[in-house]
Amino acid sequence: MLEQAFCPNDNKNVPSPLKSTLQLKPSTTPKTSHQEIFLFSILLVLVFLFRLAFGLCSEIWFIDQQQIYLIGLKYYTTSLWPYFGPDVAANIQLPGALQGLVVGLPLRIWSIPESPYVFLNLLSFFGLCFLAWYTCRRLPHFPRWIIWIWLLTAPWVLNWSTNIDNDSYVLFGSCLFFIGFLETLPTLTLNLVPFWLANYFMGFALGWNAQFHLSYVLLFPLILVSLVWQTISKSVSLKKRLWVWFAFLAGALTTYSLVIPTWIQYGFIKGSGNTTQAITFNSENFFSFFTILFRYLELACCEILRFIGANTSYRLSFLNETWWLWPFTVVAVILGLIQISILFLGWFQKNHPQKDWLAIKTLTALTFLLIYISFLFAIKTPAAHTYYLTLPLVMIYGFYALSPYMNRSWFSRLAAILIICNLVFHMGLALHNLSVKSLYKNRDLFVKAIQDRNYHLLGDRRPNTQY
Repeated sequence: MLEQAFCPNDNKNVPSPLKSTLQLKPSTTPKTSHQEIFLFSILLVLVFLFRLAFGLCSEIWFIDQQQIYLIGLKYYTTSLWPYFGPDVAANIQLPGALQGLVVGLPLRIWSIPESPYVFLNLLSFFGLCFLAWYTCRRLPHFPRWIIWIWLLTAPWVLNWSTNIDNDSYVLFGSCLFFIGFLETLPTLTLNLVPFWLANYFMGFALGWNAQFHLSYVLLFPLILVSLVWQTISKSVSLKKRLWVWFAFLAGALTTYSLVIPTWIQYGFIKGSGNTTQAITFNSENFFSFFTILFRYLELACCEILRFIGANTSYRLSFLNETWWLWPFTVVAVILGLIQISILFLGWFQKNHPQKDWLAIKTLTALTFLLIYISFLFAIKTPAAHTYYLTLPLVMIYGFYALSPYMNRSWFSRLAAILIICNLVFHMGLALHNLSVKSLYKNRDLFVKAIQDRNYHLLGDRRPNTQY
């Protein structure tokens, strides 16, 4: 029944060991039964709790995560409106109240240190479930259990959508954006989302991501393509064209309304948080073409070494300390390298079972080029998390690239092995971080800061920040 809950029409793609272990029974009707829906719901709850537990065990004492928590904690303890959000660099902040609200409001609802984690995980979980549903509709013959489990537990998803950091909130907006974007393009739409809602999603996501990470500027060219395409299309009536713009602007106003108070208070120039200073020609990033390319593709793959530590000696120390993780880590790394090889070679593959393959891989390639060009005008080096907002598109491309192999006898077995190794590794990582990096290293400090309404007990905001 687990198999049918994920993929009622894809029984042949589930590995036989999994079938026998779970004692799967064939469905007597083409529709999913109430029992299967109930079982699927229970499994989703368990996955959500796993993701939440992992997030609670993640890093919080590093300055970036601590500063993000402090923005919301300051709003909660002082009731001062958070006119500005995350710090981009020295003297550069993103305008808007959203970062402070998504951390501070949960504390007002439930005054415990974990409440912002719960809210963040609800957001990212909803976005990923929406993306999983949408991906399954785009690839109806791909094993759904693989799509659902991988989208909810892949390394980049787990490590960057469950823990308090500004990048973590981007995924929710990006899932909405890319689903809406794809549904507005004539060559890619499946008419799964009404056209007005798809445009609303794009506008909403633009204003949402703009208050969390400067990489939101990557969305502008995509939005321009979509809106122009819809506007000049002869098959679109004048009434529908007006609805396109109205829905997009309504979505943008929904989230950008939290930036307007900043502009009113500080003026448009100062209220921009000096973000224009982040734009400068950076010739050093010209030689980062392949670095950006492979990090871009790795967003959809089993890349786990970077989440152990920043260098080889630290990673070896971690694995030697948790020696029982060695075999799971080695297998996951090897299969992850195979993944990225398939995704890279996929761009050269012409024959494909999906008719829209050419459109998907072209869009994915053009988005990569957009990222590469943008780094020529960025003050920072091309770290992968700075284009994390493109993860939904890369994930969809990844499933498309794997589609030609989905009926091979070995495919589902290797997928199951990869998923198991990935889950075991992250459980080991969570256990290791629990007493070393998580808020449980000194939860009492968080509790006291909340109870005394004194955010200074946890730390101070960076110098020269406007909030």
